[in-house]
Amino acid sequence: MIKELLTQHVLVDINMKSNHNGFTLIEMLVVISLIGILATLALVSFGVSQKQARDSARRSDLKQYQTSVENYANINNGIYPIYATVTTIPSSGGFCTDLNIGTCPLDVKNISPYLYKYVSDATGTNYVFWAGLEAKTPTEYFIICSNGKSGQSTTAPSSATCPI
Repeated sequence: MIKELLTQHVLVDINMKSNHNGFTLIEMLVVISLIGILATLALVSFGVSQKQARDSARRSDLKQYQTSVENYANINNGIYPIYATVTTIPSSGGFCTDLNIGTCPLDVKNISPYLYKYVSDATGTNYVFWAGLEAKTPTEYFIICSNGKSGQSTTAPSSATCPI
């Protein structure tokens, strides 16, 4: 008796499976919806990663400028390039030429507030570099000062006085 029931159950199971070819519309819609949700999440996190990568490039570029300015001061009796008003790098006045840099590193976006800026005092004894950071809201600025300090501030410098 049990053997007959099991045999009938297996036959019914086999018959049911053989009538089911492919996926139902509901199953397809569920799978497509899940793929759409996963793709959206991936794109959102990818955008944040891109912003962070561009901010890292900005920090690196400003460190390169700092090294170039320090080399310039070593050659010129401790005097940094004198740009007493805020200068956008590259400047029409030849900031990169003064530093003897062949090609100036530029910000990828090349729009404000991400442009690289430099200012010194009138005597060339202090300077400040900065650029806006994209992954921060409200805009924060990465700042490098001649006194060796570097960090972030929500206020852009306007003089060679280190704001951090």
